[in-house]
Amino acid sequence: MKIARFSRIGFILAAAGSAVGLGNIWKFPYITGENGGGAFVFVYLITVLMIGFTLMIAEMLIGYLGRSDSVSNFEKLAPRNKNLWKYGGFMSVAGLLIMIFYAPVIGWTFHFVFLSLSTLPSSVEIASEHFNTLVSMDITTQIFYHTLVFVFVTTVVTKGIKGGIEKLNFVLMPVLVVTMGGMFLYALSLSGFSKAWEFMFYPDWDKLNSAALVTAVGHAFFTLSLGMATILTYSASLPKDSNLVRSSLIVIALDTGIALVAGLTLFTFLYEYGATPSAGPGLVFISLPAVFYDMGALGHIFAFSFFVALASAGLTSAVSLVEPFIQYLVDRFGFSRLKASLSSGLFFYLFGIIAILSISKEYGAYFSFGSKSFFDWIDFITASVMLPVGGLVMSIFVGYVMEKERIASQLQRQLGRIYPLWYFSIRYIVPIALVVVILNLIGVLTL
Repeated sequence: MKIARFSRIGFILAAAGSAVGLGNIWKFPYITGENGGGAFVFVYLITVLMIGFTLMIAEMLIGYLGRSDSVSNFEKLAPRNKNLWKYGGFMSVAGLLIMIFYAPVIGWTFHFVFLSLSTLPSSVEIASEHFNTLVSMDITTQIFYHTLVFVFVTTVVTKGIKGGIEKLNFVLMPVLVVTMGGMFLYALSLSGFSKAWEFMFYPDWDKLNSAALVTAVGHAFFTLSLGMATILTYSASLPKDSNLVRSSLIVIALDTGIALVAGLTLFTFLYEYGATPSAGPGLVFISLPAVFYDMGALGHIFAFSFFVALASAGLTSAVSLVEPFIQYLVDRFGFSRLKASLSSGLFFYLFGIIAILSISKEYGAYFSFGSKSFFDWIDFITASVMLPVGGLVMSIFVGYVMEKERIASQLQRQLGRIYPLWYFSIRYIVPIALVVVILNLIGVLTL
């Protein structure tokens, strides 16, 4: 089946929208705070260039040359053992599974958008109580916002590449960039900015341990939406004669730039109002609302703008998480886009409700297994196993299975003198790094 094509700018915005998600604005600042600031940022930037850039080009290459869904692309490009390599394309399932817990988290951001229009918590203690009540007891509110996410995402993907995903990113990506840029400009005027800059860019190597190194490698990989067939599926819709290297660099620059701007902005606010930059995952939903309250009337404006930006980042990533599996259903089983979109949407919606129940006080025990809730198990299985394994499969496929001449004919001119370095990286550096990350995350290797 013929796939609708992105415009060049549409692809950039869609790929950047996929990469720029909650991980940039929510996760990156708090893991930076937990791992010592500047030294962690330095390692993160190096791994983005050494691993993220290498693997993004590889994933784009598979999609661009295959011009189909993820499973079909592996079949088409494998010179032998096609029936075996097609299973590499089932990494598209990972995005659908991620949506099981990602959609409820986007729902939390919706809740805080509306909260910012009413009464913000006046202290960290009150903010913590409010957030914990929302997550553990207020099931009805969570399901309401989860339903809104389901309706929004499913509506967008039913309209396809051009009419849905591209149009969404043409609206929400500028909203995200302008909002975060405006908050950053205000942060520049505050005295806390110098402390935030020092924290993020003056490395304290004593605080950088081996666990932080693995965290940096893992986050550099996950934040670029690699290993879940999103970039691969989007690249199948690239215009002919596209420059994969240039596109990769632009997407990585936008993704990394927004993460750094978000970190500097949030840390500036925290320092300015006496909060701590190492507040963990609650930084966005607990520490920041209390900081916004201390800003007075301006704080409500910033709170609303910030959570709108956070919701925008989440939604652009959400549509990219479900699109690969939808394309698979359309191409391989002849589903209409409407049927494929509704099937995929109902899957993450219904299991998302189970995820919400699993972290509630009333029903948590019924949906927990071992030491983890269903919510946490899905997070662990996807982040710690499926995504890095997907990246490992792609690096092996491009580095050892695809025809060298075909790879060189597509990338040698675009990469120029660094092509041999890129090819060495995809064959050796990326696979080794991902194996270390996988073994560490599943507890086989302790660093």
